[in-house]
Parts: sequence; structure tokens; C-alpha cells
Amino acid sequence: MSASKAVLADLLTEAGVAVDGDHPWDIRVSDERLFHDILLRKNLGLGEGYMRGWWNCDRVDEFICRVLRTGAENRVRDSWRLVVKALPALVCNLQSLSRARVVARRHYDLGNDLFQAFLDPHLQYSCAYYKGMDGSPDNQSDEAVARDLETAQEAKMRLICDKLDLQPGDRVLDIGCGWGGLARFMAEERGCSVVGVNISKRQIAFGREFCAGLPVEIREQDYRRLNESFDKIVSVGMFEHVGPKNYATFMRTVARCLKPDGLFLLHTIGSNTSGPGLDPWIATYIFPNGCLPSIAEVAKATEKHFVMEDLHNFGPYYDRTLMSWLRNFRRAWPSLRGAYGDRFKRMWEYYLQSCAGAFRARDIQLWQFLFTPIGRKQPECRFG
Repeated sequence: MSASKAVLADLLTEAGVAVDGDHPWDIRVSDERLFHDILLRKNLGLGEGYMRGWWNCDRVDEFICRVLRTGAENRVRDSWRLVVKALPALVCNLQSLSRARVVARRHYDLGNDLFQAFLDPHLQYSCAYYKGMDGSPDNQSDEAVARDLETAQEAKMRLICDKLDLQPGDRVLDIGCGWGGLARFMAEERGCSVVGVNISKRQIAFGREFCAGLPVEIREQDYRRLNESFDKIVSVGMFEHVGPKNYATFMRTVARCLKPDGLFLLHTIGSNTSGPGLDPWIATYIFPNGCLPSIAEVAKATEKHFVMEDLHNFGPYYDRTLMSWLRNFRRAWPSLRGAYGDRFKRMWEYYLQSCAGAFRARDIQLWQFLFTPIGRKQPECRFG
């Protein structure tokens, strides 16, 4: 046994994972270069090894969860390669106006057919709200998984509307509006007029058609260019792309645009710790320049502008959301294979499962913050 394999096998044993074992979360290694690569490049080497087919696992989600729960990954010495890779996030503004479109081109513009294949009919690419809903994708039919996902995403949108106390005639700003699903829901269900801003050309084109005939305007516009007045402001699943060097700018923009008696809801994945929050595999293959904020970083950016009225963590529901997306993706794969190829399949399955495992281990969180401008009367509690 090589020294690299021996070191990693010992660490995995502490996590209850075996190399070439019989459990669904055990890994089967077909190329032993994997062990040296993981020691050298940690999770970047692990993810790339999976994409190359160097290892397999029946339940990647559970494997990742077990490793994260025991902290085994933290006992692999950081490689100088990873330190060098993280330096740009510390020194440069990776989410500047000129760089912000990178993630739109490389992720959100991949193809609407891909996202329609695994998301719900409202195209909600963020955590669903499964409160009060029994069941698990592991023991449900494909049809039940899809049905529950749609119901839970509608519950999430309804929760947002309730927290914002949306009223007919409210003018709402949706920062990073995706394919327009939430904007459409707010217009149809609550009688609001909505302005959505986005920089993904494919999402914008789809959203304009999806919201046709409703009081919804979807603009190709960076949030930093906004300077007009709104009753309510919402941002769902976009703050992860803002970056630490722009948190203050983001909050100043919201404060500039929100009426004195308004409400602002921020829905974001978050990190338990402050810092660059740069996962090298995710940053390389899924969300270029992405960065997860901590509660401390959000609070620091908002303290001059807002009062935090509510902080709601329903991160455990993201586990179920991601595993539901995985089921939908696998069911739809025969229709996607020709356009995306088998390497993409392994990459996307690893992305969905590794993120599910991280949420299951409570390594990352999903937060909804509700803010009011300083000096506003406290709103009535309508929180979930």
C-alpha cells in the first residue's frame, strides 16, 4: 500500500468509510493516483478524480456527509497549490462589474433545457421549504419526488411573500431574478408589480417570455446600477455571487432603493465561518468566483443601513431539495446526453450530491434574513 493511500485510508476509517468496502458510502478506487492527488489538492483532487472515473461510490452524498461530520478533510495538510488558488479571492475583486458575468456565461447560460429538466415548473434554483412534508427522495417514486418538490418550492415562495407582507400594488425589486419564477408568483398571487434584474442572457430571455402579460419587467442590469424606489426588495440565491469586497456595495444599493417603510428579504447559502469561502472544485467547475457569506459578514455589511428583524435557517431542507434535483436530473438524462456528454453527467451528479452531503453534515447553511430600514416601525411577525 502506498503512503498516500495509507494516510487517506486511516482518515476515511475515522469517518466510517472504507476503500473498496461494501457500504453504499464506501469508495471504490480504480486509479490509485487518486490518493496522491487528494493529498496534494484536497477536494479539488477528489472532485476531479470522480469526474475522471478514478473512483466511484453508490452514495456520494453520504460519503461527503460522513467525511465532513468527522472533520477528516481538515486533517489533510493544505497544499500550496490551493493557497495560490485562493489568493485572487483575497486580493482581487472577483465579482467586479467586468468579472460578474463570468458565472452567468459558464453556469446559468449552460442551457435552459438542462435546468428545466431537473427544477420544478417555477424554475426555482434555490432551497425549497419542506416544512410539514413527510417523505424522502430515497423512498418515493420519481413522480412523488417531482410533485413534492413543486409543492415545497411554492411553499418557499409563499413564505417569502408573507415575510415581505406583499400587498396588491406593491412595487417589488427582485435582485438576481433567475428565470422569473418568483417574480411571476408575486405578480399572480399577490398583485404586485415586479422589476427583476439579471445578467444571464438565457435566463432573461426565458423570464421575459415566462412572465409575459404580467406586470413584470426583467432587465439585463447589474444590481450596482440601480437607483430607484421600491416598496419591497428580495434577493434569492444571488448573494453567493456578490463577493466579500462587494457586500457593502450591495447593501448600500438596497438601502438606496428601499422606501423608508419597506422590507428587504435576503435568501442565501452561508458559511459557518468568515473568510474567502472558496471551494476550489465548485469555483472551478460549477460557480466561478462564488463565495459563501457568514452571518458576521452579512451583519457587518448591513449594520449602517438596516435592522435585522428575523434570521431563519432552514438549511436541512436543502439536502432534500438537492437530492430531488438529482432524481429529476437522472430521470431526464437520456434526453440531455447528446448535448452535454457523460463527463458532464459525472460532474453534475457530483455537484448535487456533494452539496447535499455538505448540508446534511451542517457544514453549510441556508438563511433567510428579513431587514427593515433603520427607524422603521417593527413589522408584525409573519415568519415561518
